[in-house]
Amino acid sequence: MLSRFSRNIRIDLAPARSYAPCMSSPDTVRATLQIAMNAAVAYLEKLDCMPVAAATDLANLRGCLAKPLTDEPVAAEHVITELARDANGGILGSASGRFFGWGIGGSLPAAIAADWLVSAWDQNAALYSTGPAAAVVEEVVGSRLKDLLTLPADASFALTTGCQMAHVTCLAAARHSLLAKSGWDVERHGLNGAPAICVFANDQRHGSIERAVRLLGLGAASIIDVPTDSQGRIAEGVFAAFASQRPSRHSGDCRASGRRLSHRGV
Repeated sequence: MLSRFSRNIRIDLAPARSYAPCMSSPDTVRATLQIAMNAAVAYLEKLDCMPVAAATDLANLRGCLAKPLTDEPVAAEHVITELARDANGGILGSASGRFFGWGIGGSLPAAIAADWLVSAWDQNAALYSTGPAAAVVEEVVGSRLKDLLTLPADASFALTTGCQMAHVTCLAAARHSLLAKSGWDVERHGLNGAPAICVFANDQRHGSIERAVRLLGLGAASIIDVPTDSQGRIAEGVFAAFASQRPSRHSGDCRASGRRLSHRGV
């Protein structure tokens, strides 16, 4: 019986074509990317005049996109051609200047091209050893953001996948800090037996805050609604009033925000 180590050695010594059959020729890659570029440019050219809402329904999208799996591979060019065709009508105009549903969209040409590059490079950006250039780019981005936001140069930072993980990351840092001030090492002992924490969040908060506190083990019941006015503003002095009424069982508070917006477009 081959050991795991010897199996790895045998794979490493095998010809490249035996374990990388999906690698295409440069001509195929070029042709496939050209199809994608043509479809992307065509979309961007009509963005200012197309409807911002989806032009088709769920059933039609499922019918177009949920194709049965085949036993044989499909040419890369055909895959991209079909994807661009079948997704048509199900793409929101969120990159348009006429979309007011959420604060999303608006990719710049350099960002689109950079996204192509990082997909082609296909790096594992978790560590410097697995993605040296990616690690340094992240370092530079963090430094520039701290400079733009006038934050201390030695402040820690993280680039997250979006709103949900940004809330998880920030609330995790706040949870760690508050419990440490109470003499509790949450990373070593967990939350079992830890002092309770309440989370102050405005009453127009994003739904991802509830998911974040559940994921972090704080529980949705730890959230205390902070009232806002018609403009989503929190009145001055509200937090001080809430803090004075905080139950003694709580070791501190985390503060979260994030106003909920309705989905509208013109």
